[in-house]
Amino acid sequence: MINIVLFGKPGAGKGTQAEFLKEKYNLIHLSTGDIFRYNIKNDTALGKLAKSYMDKGDLVPDEVTIKMLESEVDKNPHSAGFLFDGFPRTLTQAAALDAFLESKKQSITATVALEANDEILVQRLLERGKTSGRPDDQDVEKIRNRYQEYNEKTAPLMNYYNIQNKFYSVDGIGSIDEITQRLSRVIDSL
Repeated sequence: MINIVLFGKPGAGKGTQAEFLKEKYNLIHLSTGDIFRYNIKNDTALGKLAKSYMDKGDLVPDEVTIKMLESEVDKNPHSAGFLFDGFPRTLTQAAALDAFLESKKQSITATVALEANDEILVQRLLERGKTSGRPDDQDVEKIRNRYQEYNEKTAPLMNYYNIQNKFYSVDGIGSIDEITQRLSRVIDSL
């Protein structure tokens, strides 16, 4: 079983690359954004709970996010592995994911970060914002805010996984195919 955590700043290409990786390695793609939207749209108990926080403008607590993710993993007991996209975002979430996977006699195989210069990523997001309709992709100040949050909360995960010899950095600049090839080289070497 292969369990990969894919992370990088907004605009780094995680969603694009996840589509290729899930097909190539027969992984279940778990995007926290998609999981949240599904639970809220389908009015599940966890969706209602998450929405109650979001409606107040609060962040959804880790324990709610983790329960949603655990539910998705439990729905796929015979998968070849999972591709975690957008989770974990904090050290607390990483420790919770490790504990949950350990209870299933699994573990994270590798964490792969798509690295790119902030200025290039800002331009990517502004370009994406022209067609995505996402307001957070159309405002440079909001984009930089997201990067600041990433630097403060998510970047420490690099060290967390590096200590476990599970961290890999991949250059996220180039054609989609070039980046996919770089990611594949890392995963194939595991």
